Amino acid sequence: MVPLYLPLTLDEQDQSEHVPVFFGGINVFLDYKISWLWRFVPNRIRRWLDSRILLKSLGRRVSKTNPVEVGALTVSMLQGKEGQQLRELQELTDWLQKEHQPDVVIFSNALLLGMYEPIQKATDAKTICFLTGEDSFLDQLPEPHRSQAWNLVRSHVRQIDLLIAPSRYYADLMTERLELLPQQIHVVYNGINTEGFDGDVSIEPERPLTLGFFARMCAGKGLDILIDAFIELRKRSNIPARQLKIGGNLNPWNEEWIDLLKLRLQIEGVGQDVQFLPNITRAEKIKFLHSLDVFSVPAMCNEPFGFYVVEALAAGVPVVLPAKSSFPELIEKTGGGVLYPAEDHFALVKTLEGLFADKAQRRQLSSSGRKNALEFFSVKRAGQEILDLIQELF
Repeated sequence: MVPLYLPLTLDEQDQSEHVPVFFGGINVFLDYKISWLWRFVPNRIRRWLDSRILLKSLGRRVSKTNPVEVGALTVSMLQGKEGQQLRELQELTDWLQKEHQPDVVIFSNALLLGMYEPIQKATDAKTICFLTGEDSFLDQLPEPHRSQAWNLVRSHVRQIDLLIAPSRYYADLMTERLELLPQQIHVVYNGINTEGFDGDVSIEPERPLTLGFFARMCAGKGLDILIDAFIELRKRSNIPARQLKIGGNLNPWNEEWIDLLKLRLQIEGVGQDVQFLPNITRAEKIKFLHSLDVFSVPAMCNEPFGFYVVEALAAGVPVVLPAKSSFPELIEKTGGGVLYPAEDHFALVKTLEGLFADKAQRRQLSSSGRKNALEFFSVKRAGQEILDLIQELF
């Protein structure tokens, strides 16, 4: 596992902790901004700027990557050896050649495929690329970089031995966007590590019924929409849901927005019944999910999959989701939730209201969703399916 740009941030053991960070974010940025000068910087300085301690510190402080600001850099990365990061690319290919000589190289997303040709030439490896939400990023690039980047991605994917999408929805979407044939993209549903989700969830604890959200705390995941729905639910005296718990990754650039949401909750008189639990550990996340009665992420973005949905289901929590993107597939395969018309916020409130009022339905959805999530959406199943596809390449 080779980290690029920044060290990985995971809630499980980092399998890349003893591997160098390639394409270090500082060097890539400076190559992009002042390439005429940065090419003469000594290697010892560049290596110091690639240190994990420095890059981790940077990752905690920098603002979100804004597609509007990095259009040219995105194109440069997709240009590979024709781009401005030739030195970083050479370092990576040299390391792969000398240290590993891999039989298979997997690219975690199509935005990395500018590296494909040099890596394949250096290693003679079979190549695999996961497709995981590239469309949302590319569509936000300004022109002419948007069209240039899409054209480069379309060109690169045709050279890859195996393309894998995490849902049928995203496979169909990217088949159209990349101008491919349907059989050129395989679907392998993502899997989760099921360890820790195997507790008894059949007994409901004595506490107020609780609504939960666990995803990146941002507008794209619909956190503000769910807060509005909770406020409306609390205004209805017949609704037993009394608590809202919010967890997930919170980045510094979203903290001001979160403070505004907290202020709204206080003004509405329900602030004391809402908990925000950002950036918690995996063990804390599982405990968090087990404390919920209904789970909802009314995401407005196009979700290729939705790990948080499967994790909630594995914890025995029924889910309420918009009928868009990959969500209908996840509900169909698990039977663990209810869909409402996407972007109909009144329908979200009505659906939550009905589920909180129906204990028998919650139990049925919890049982079905948990059983199917643990059986079908395990990382072991996903890993084996990918291994089977790899075997067919040889």
